[in-house]
Amino acid sequence: MSKNTIGIVGLGRMGNGMAQSLLREGFNVFGTDIGETQRQAAKEIGVNVVADIKALCAESSVIILSLPMAKHVQAVIKGAGGIIDHAQPKTLIIDTSTSEPEVTRALSIELDQLGHQLLDCPVSGGPAGAEAGTMVMVVGGERSALERAQLYLNALSSKVVYMGKSGNGHAAKLINNLLCAAHLVTTAEAIALGTKAGLNPEDLIAGLNAGSGRSAISEVNFPRWILNQSFDSGFTMELMRKDVRLAKNMIGEMGLELPLAQQVAEIWSQSEANIPDQDDFNCIIKNAGLGE
Repeated sequence: MSKNTIGIVGLGRMGNGMAQSLLREGFNVFGTDIGETQRQAAKEIGVNVVADIKALCAESSVIILSLPMAKHVQAVIKGAGGIIDHAQPKTLIIDTSTSEPEVTRALSIELDQLGHQLLDCPVSGGPAGAEAGTMVMVVGGERSALERAQLYLNALSSKVVYMGKSGNGHAAKLINNLLCAAHLVTTAEAIALGTKAGLNPEDLIAGLNAGSGRSAISEVNFPRWILNQSFDSGFTMELMRKDVRLAKNMIGEMGLELPLAQQVAEIWSQSEANIPDQDDFNCIIKNAGLGE
């Protein structure tokens, strides 16, 4: 079987974008998804869409997961009819989901005992980065698994940072998303302050981005999705609230007192009252001083 063949479980916006990048680089891409809309969209770009995980495993021993939560990753890997039931020998699973470190570590041990490998490769860059092949990946798992995956990761990303043992990639991504969540709140408050002081928001963002107060939020999110009120990044409030909650849980598990992080987590938790799950995650700025 060709090493240029790869399978994808989860053909939503991220999975579809990754499929586009892999196809553009000449890979033979197979995919499956429970959603008919996602399946049809994948077919239209050239993905070989198959009926289920069993059929996917028959085609490839390297499988990317692009799924919403840890419970979905668990179900796909070890649930009835999942990868463990149908995997080819020495299957490599590349999990690009933002999942839970301890769940990942437990799955990695179980897969290793069966002769398979799991690499946690959560991504940054959103659907646009997935489509362009410019995502950033923080990776946890065995180096041998990373070496085997490198051919595929090169097609999907502009930068890969190895974080060490299994689960470390997911831990790093949760920490990253906690910072992202905090930067959205603090930058929104800064713009609210500047507006009250008579500054033009676009000019203030330009000034911040020229100084030490800048962040990816001020450089990318505000110009691209917030100031123009588009709010269409492709990442939802539900998913970011989940990531912030997991980061908060991790802080507790480590026995740390991090008051600012706790306050940020509370702001995101309280947002459930007035910002629907399906809204874009940048809508949090409406609860941080900028209003509608």
